[in-house]
Amino acid sequence: MNDIISWSAAHPWAFIPTAYLVMSLVTFAAYAADKRAAKRGAWRTPESTLHTLELLCGWPGAWLAQRLLRHKSVKTSFRVVFFLMVVLNLAALAYVIYGMTSGDWFFSRR
Repeated sequence: MNDIISWSAAHPWAFIPTAYLVMSLVTFAAYAADKRAAKRGAWRTPESTLHTLELLCGWPGAWLAQRLLRHKSVKTSFRVVFFLMVVLNLAALAYVIYGMTSGDWFFSRR
């Protein structure tokens, strides 16, 4: 376990693609489950849950699910919020990368 922590500290960039991959898989699965539920007339995943997953690094999986499953790809209000989640996530990513490269975090004390 200490080796993993040491390696992570020496390679802080490693968590970024891992977070996007894992959350994209989770989000794609959530879209697939919602699509399945919609076809059956069963309980649906709330749109707020899907948007939260998108914001938490899952937007690439959501985008792929919208294309491959043809789910949540037409409703304008959903698409607007989806793109807002993408913009917010990319802004947060830029902030993290900036903080990692400059050491100048917004909340750091000087």
